[in-house]
Amino acid sequence: MPIIVNLDVMMAKRKMSLNELSEKVDLTLANLSILKTGKAKAIRFSTLEAICKALDCQPGDLLEFGED
Repeated sequence: MPIIVNLDVMMAKRKMSLNELSEKVDLTLANLSILKTGKAKAIRFSTLEAICKALDCQPGDLLEFGED
């Protein structure tokens, strides 16, 4: 997949667990895990916004384009 999700990197930088992020953004652990592992096919802007607020980051910190 050419879009790389760096959620785990940002969580590590902010020293935040998946459980803590799940509570802050009101998403299930399963959905966050799918996003974190790069298996998600899409993400809503509202979800991206909530994650960025919780991690105090920009969308570009979480997503990057990589060549196949």
